[in-house]
Amino acid sequence: MTGLKSKQKKGLSRIQEKNRARIIDAALAEFSRHGYSGTTIDKIAASAGMSKSNLLYYFSSKSAIYEAALAHILDVWLDPLRGLNVDNDPAEELSHYIHQKMKMSAELPAESRLFANEVLQGAPRIRPVLENDLKRLIDEKTKVIQSWIDQGRIKAIDPVHLIFSIWSMTQHYADFEPQIVALTGKSLKDADFRDTAESTVLHLVLSGLGLKRRTGQDA
Repeated sequence: MTGLKSKQKKGLSRIQEKNRARIIDAALAEFSRHGYSGTTIDKIAASAGMSKSNLLYYFSSKSAIYEAALAHILDVWLDPLRGLNVDNDPAEELSHYIHQKMKMSAELPAESRLFANEVLQGAPRIRPVLENDLKRLIDEKTKVIQSWIDQGRIKAIDPVHLIFSIWSMTQHYADFEPQIVALTGKSLKDADFRDTAESTVLHLVLSGLGLKRRTGQDA
C-alpha cells in the first residue's frame, strides 16, 4: 500500500478501475456496518453487485480489501490537508481546512469510526501507510505552518500539535457521534448544530493563533 493519492493498480482499464472502486465502496459499507470479523467476501461481492470470482480478480483476500478500504478512507480524509498552501492567507487556509474536516465528519462518520478503530488496535494493517505516506505529508505541511510562524503571520505554536488538535476537534464529531447524540440529542446532520460546532472550532484555532475570522469565509 504505497501512494495515498493512487491506490489503484497500474495498468487497469477504466472499467477495471471503476469495478475496483465499486468493491472498495461496498467494502466500506460492509466493514462499517459489521466490522472486520463480521464481514465476508461474499457479502462484499453481493453489495458490489458482482460475483465472488470477479471480486477475487481484483483483491486476493478479505484482508487485502480491508487494507485498500482503510487506505481509501485515509486518502479522502487527508485530501483537504494536501491543499494547505503556504502562499495564501493563514486564516483563510485554516478556516477552509476546518470547514472541510467538519463536512467530512458530518458526511462520513461511519468511515471515520472504522479507521479510528483500526488505529486503536495498533494499526496492524495500515501501519506502513502511517509511517511512510502520512508522515511525509505531515512533514510537508508542518513546514507550511512553520513558515507562517517564521514570517510572523501566526503565533508561534508547535505545527504538529496544531494539526493533531484540529483532527481531534473535528473528527470527534464523527468518532464519538453516539455520545454526542446521547448528550445533546443532535449530530452534525443538524445544520444549526454543525454551524455552531464549526464556529467554535474556528474561534478556538484562529484566536489561539492570533488570527481573525474574515467575514464571508466558508464555515
